[in-house]
Amino acid sequence: MTHIKTDRTSGGIAVLTLDHANSSTNLISPEWAVEFSDALDGLFADDAVKGIVITSAKDGFMAGADLDFMSRAFTTKEALEFSRSVSNAFRRLETGGKPVAAVLVGAALGGGFELALACHRRFFSDDPAVQFGLPEVNVGLLPGAGGTQRLQRLLGAEKALDLLLGGRSMTAAEAVELGIGETPAPGVTPLEAAFAWLASGPEPLQPWDRKGNMARHKLGLLDHSNAALFSMMTAKVAARTHHNYPAQPAILSAVFEGMQLHFDKALEVESKYFARLLSGDVAQNIVRTVFVNRRRAQNLAARPKGVAKMSFGKIGILGAGMMGAGIAYSAARAGSKVVLIDRNEDAANAGKEHVRGLLDKLVQRDRTSNEEAAAILDRILPTTDYTSLQGANLVVEAVFEDSAVKADVIKVAAAQLSAEAVFASNTSTLPITGLAENSTRPERFIGLHFFSPVERMPLVEMIIGKRTSQETIAHAMDFVGHLRKLPILVKDSRGFYTSRVFLSYVNEGVAMLDEGIPAALIENAARFAGMPTGPLAVTDEVSLDLPVMIAQQAKADLGENYREPCGYGVMTRMISEFDRHGRKYGAGFYEYGSGGKRLWPELASHFPSDSRYPSSQEIGERLLHVQALEAVRCVEEGVIEDPRDADLGSIFGIGFPTYTGGTLSYVDTVGIGKFVERCEALEKAVGERFKASDWLKQRAAEGLSFHG
Repeated sequence: MTHIKTDRTSGGIAVLTLDHANSSTNLISPEWAVEFSDALDGLFADDAVKGIVITSAKDGFMAGADLDFMSRAFTTKEALEFSRSVSNAFRRLETGGKPVAAVLVGAALGGGFELALACHRRFFSDDPAVQFGLPEVNVGLLPGAGGTQRLQRLLGAEKALDLLLGGRSMTAAEAVELGIGETPAPGVTPLEAAFAWLASGPEPLQPWDRKGNMARHKLGLLDHSNAALFSMMTAKVAARTHHNYPAQPAILSAVFEGMQLHFDKALEVESKYFARLLSGDVAQNIVRTVFVNRRRAQNLAARPKGVAKMSFGKIGILGAGMMGAGIAYSAARAGSKVVLIDRNEDAANAGKEHVRGLLDKLVQRDRTSNEEAAAILDRILPTTDYTSLQGANLVVEAVFEDSAVKADVIKVAAAQLSAEAVFASNTSTLPITGLAENSTRPERFIGLHFFSPVERMPLVEMIIGKRTSQETIAHAMDFVGHLRKLPILVKDSRGFYTSRVFLSYVNEGVAMLDEGIPAALIENAARFAGMPTGPLAVTDEVSLDLPVMIAQQAKADLGENYREPCGYGVMTRMISEFDRHGRKYGAGFYEYGSGGKRLWPELASHFPSDSRYPSSQEIGERLLHVQALEAVRCVEEGVIEDPRDADLGSIFGIGFPTYTGGTLSYVDTVGIGKFVERCEALEKAVGERFKASDWLKQRAAEGLSFHG
């Protein structure tokens, strides 16, 4: 056997050890299910075996399904067969006539926890590394090997739904409190406790298989507590997901239907819901982008080959504002010494104090110790002295978004660096090739666009200038990996990728206001479509000055080729006529006060509503389409070469809905032909900005999707 080892002891107890041959964690796949079933058949057929212990040779018990396998396209029939194969194996385990104990080490998640639940008893240590959970909802699925049915029979529907819908993990102490398993007495190991229990000759039956057992909630909605619970949970799920994520209602249905059925019938219901989800677009989108492609990017798969890895014992950061301080915090936590430079000592020290505040929060939450926080802070040197940059392998410029200001600091800082050092500009819109002209080594110049707040946002957009060398790309990617962040590669252009897509969203939302669509409808429709924040609210957050400034800079640089963004007129009116610049000024599209925020009441009088406006669904679709179309243009122009980067950037950089899989996955899900048809209709209705290019139309004619 490849992934499982079996050993028989002289006392009649067999030990089945999970040990995946090709992975650092134990994973479930069709091949594993066959091997597991064969191992069980051998043990159950051996009269000398009186009981079975299942444990792991890895640091964790089992991580669940192999997501690389799960990311492939499934038919409903294939998905159903996969679920049944694993579910039947686990059912065979608990009905084979011999008691089975699970000895859990580390984490037992997803299918690993389902395997543990199928065992007749579970033993584990009270160790922080021990965690249990069913996180399938986070990948657009539900547990497909008995998890929804065993958990609700052990805990009751309410407690089970809390774990299933939240996808959260529980500690060993919580598992003991819930009655899911037990920790042995002091001085006894979980393995010893399992052997002792099996030696006592326990009856090999689960509670739901005992004679006379009835479904725990067989009355369904006739039980008033069930009626109240499922009515409430259905409303909560709808409010949280806006009906964009089918896994949550499927979990509710599987639990509700299963709790009224015989256990084997309930397992069949669960498998059918699982199959529908796994063969659907949402789960495929989430698994492909959020897990498989994200892991690929974090492993630096796109790093140029044959370049020696660079280390970052010392780095420099120019600009100690929130962005620069956030990068300093991330680098210092990763172990680098950081020279944090600003125009005066007060500004530089303020940046370090911002880092202190972030570390204080970690200490308060027991996420780090006082000693570690002090060590991180000691690695940051606030200064105005550019000579302190000498010896740094990399410098990140994070000053004000102005070409002239950036040019000045680049020239001064570059003079202090060695020929091997990488110079990176944290710019969101300014072309890197132009900024690199201020450096004596443009081949060692690259853009690293971090997202705010840096300490929480994982994405880094790496912008490749015309003269940026492959060695520089590799070393800059090493730095992003050093910070444990998520890199995507884009070519140099105005606005690069994420800013272009983001601006298309805010401009479209603001333009809708000018068209006579009520502000509240715009904001709510965006949220219903899956965007985390409405376009008016997010414009307030970044300030109305920013998109206006970007447009003005583009006008100055492009001259006759400049095209005014669709929301520009509204934003300039808000600034010049009403003196409303955004949240940090206390007034924008929203009003801000002690009671929270609300839409500015006078918006309706200054931008009156038309009596004929589109539905919420049409508005949401339009806001998603405009972003996806901008992403398509980035591919056509060569700004984005890998569609996976476009998807990652849109989800982790600007909050494009996760259920879509990202901007280009969204196009594929809609269908490229239907996407083009809808763009053509929107072009006629609202303007040329929705025009589909001949290149896109040709792809549609040939049926060429972006992900194959």
